[in-house]
Formats: sequence, structure tokens, C-alpha cells
Amino acid sequence: MTPNILPDGRANALGAVWMVSAMALFAVEDSFIKAASQTMPVWQILMIFGLGGALVFACLLLREGLPLFIPEVVSRPMRIRVVFEVSGRLFYVLALALTPLSSATVILQATPLVVVAGAALVFGERVGWRRWTAIFVGMAGVVIIIRPGADSFSPLSILALLGMIGFAGRDLASRAAPAAISTLMLGLYGFLSMALAGALYAAWQPEVAVWPSLRDAALLMGAIFAGTVAYACLMRAMRTGEVSAVTPFRYTRLIFGIALGIALFGERLTAPMMLGSGLIVASGIFILWRSRKVAEGSDA
Repeated sequence: MTPNILPDGRANALGAVWMVSAMALFAVEDSFIKAASQTMPVWQILMIFGLGGALVFACLLLREGLPLFIPEVVSRPMRIRVVFEVSGRLFYVLALALTPLSSATVILQATPLVVVAGAALVFGERVGWRRWTAIFVGMAGVVIIIRPGADSFSPLSILALLGMIGFAGRDLASRAAPAAISTLMLGLYGFLSMALAGALYAAWQPEVAVWPSLRDAALLMGAIFAGTVAYACLMRAMRTGEVSAVTPFRYTRLIFGIALGIALFGERLTAPMMLGSGLIVASGIFILWRSRKVAEGSDA
């Protein structure tokens, strides 16, 4: 992709549009998967969705004249990435199937907080007390949403938390991935990891496969389409404008996820969810702001 040559203001505005579009499509993907899980086994959804998305990225790589495999794919960071990708995908899809879409979406928004904490602990990146405080505040928001110990607590809500940790580990491993691996290749092996997650879950929790109805086939095709286009929009967003100006719009996924949960699945927005969401979003945006200040030469 050619570098962005738009003025900063226009580039940032265009990047924000791409980012919001990506988050809306990711929320649509989640809602399609949740709807399909009402009539299909989770392992089958994971395998069909994973193989379908992998096929799309394989075609994109071939169109660009790029190989489908290079030796760096089996490097140690990539092997670690697959482990986290499998766990993240599996637990998040289980959370979509078994818990409200809105709560799963909200908990997922804590991923950047865990990534920052992991970067400090694993890669030795400098994170000062302000950002550590924001991380703890954001994780407190997650606890408020899950509400362990409350009468309404459901152990199933832990699934979204485990999925979020898996995605954070995947993102950290991606930082250490060899530079020779393109974003399209990461997408290919990310979706193949989803298919692997489905196979592993089928071995652990065997369920009889069902022949997809027209409704199920449409939902899965819609999920594959929404997921791959969302990924393309996300890549375009991160290459248009300044990262610090575009990244905060990731949190619009929360709005779309809650709206679709209410409109399509009859979910309710509770006070703890609103409070927890506010803490997560505020913490994430503060960390982004502090990271930019640090990059400009301020303290951590």
C-alpha cells in the first residue's frame, strides 16, 4: 500500500472512518456467529468460519504474488501466537454462544490494557505509574461487569475474560513475529488457528455435526464476509493518519456490540455494565494519550 499523502487532518478523519467501519463489521461478525450458534455446534462454526476466512486470505496472498508459506511461519514467536490465537478464538466464540453479546464485546475492549501490561512485563517496555493505574482501573471495570460473588454472577462470563487474555497474548506475540510475515499472512494463519481451535474443541467436547440450513449458511457466509472486510478496513485505518489519532475509535465496537445485542437478542444494558464499560474505555483512551506523551519525550 502506498504511504498516505493526505494532510494530517484529512488523513486522521479518513482513518477514523476506516476504523469505525472495521469495528461495526466486527460487531456484525460477532452477531452472525452468535445467531449461528443457536442451531450449530460451536466446533463446526469455528472450523467453517476459520477455513472460509483462511481461503479468502490465501486468495489475497496469491493475487499479490506472495507465497502462502515461508520458513518464518514456524518460528518460535509464531508458534506462541498460534497457541494464544487458538485459546482466544475458542473462548471468545464460546462466550458469544453462551453469554450476552453485549457483555462479551465490552470485556473484549480490555485487550489493549492487557497488551500494555504484557509489553512492560515481557518486553521490558517502560510503563509509569499513571498507565499502571489506568490498567488497574480498566481491569476493575471488567470485574464490575463480571461481578464475582454477586447473585447474578455466571461462571460462563469467565469465557469472555479468557478469550480477551488469549487475544492479548496473540497481539503481544505478533509484535515479536518476524518482519518477513505480512499482515495478509498473519490473517491466513489466524483463521487457520480458528479452524484448529474447532478441531480441538470437537475432540474434547464431541457433538454431532449438522448440515447447515440456508439460514445457517447465510449466517456463516455473512460472518466470513464481515470478518475479512473488517480486517481489511482495520489495516487501512492503521495505515491512514496517525495511529494515536485513529486507535481510540476501536472502542466504537463496544457501541455496535451493545446495540446489536439489544436489537437482535433482546439483551439489557445494566448499570454495572455501563459503569464497567466507562472505566474500560476511559482507561484505554488515557493509556493511548499517555503513550503519545511518552513518545514525544514526556515521562512514562
